[in-house]
Amino acid sequence: MCAAKFIVLCRNWGLFTEATVAIDGSKFKAVNHRDRNFTSGKMKTRMALIEQSISEYLTQLDRMDRKETPSAPRQATRLKERITTLKQEMRRLRALKSRMEAAPDGQVSLIDPDARSMASQGKGTGIVGYNVQTAVDTKNHLIVTHEVTNVGSDRHQLKNMADAAREALGTEKLTAIADRGYYSGEQIKACDDAGIVPLIPKNFTSTRAC
Repeated sequence: MCAAKFIVLCRNWGLFTEATVAIDGSKFKAVNHRDRNFTSGKMKTRMALIEQSISEYLTQLDRMDRKETPSAPRQATRLKERITTLKQEMRRLRALKSRMEAAPDGQVSLIDPDARSMASQGKGTGIVGYNVQTAVDTKNHLIVTHEVTNVGSDRHQLKNMADAAREALGTEKLTAIADRGYYSGEQIKACDDAGIVPLIPKNFTSTRAC
């Protein structure tokens, strides 16, 4: 049974008599590992590291040529092989950079093409994956609607999710409950203008001593 038919049945059974939903977002990691996702910052760092390694290996080769120790030829061969490998990787990265720069959001994911790097709130790091927005009715705890996004922040998701929930419930008025991650003056006003009552705690703000 598809989600739309299930929602219609829930309405017919009277399970959505209270037009109140709780909205929240969950981060899901993609199959794509972070090392298989490229942004401009990651690309710049990785290419700089490769260039540094090549430079260091060339310096070592120059020193070996001057010393001419018995083991120098074998070591030089290994270093040349490493340099060749690094140059091949640099060519691959340049090709990926062109793809990345052509992408609308400046990202490329090699395994899961739709996955994107998103900030992970409070951890100071990020994940490659999806932000799944869900609206659940507060009486029977049934999922009313959901949406998958590549935007890590929930800040601008409230109005869209509330609209989708209201449409799914088949009601004109709706109360939307969410955590402070959704707090946005612009979003709250948009909900008020549309007849949606948003219940969201205000963000903690630091006050400067006078």
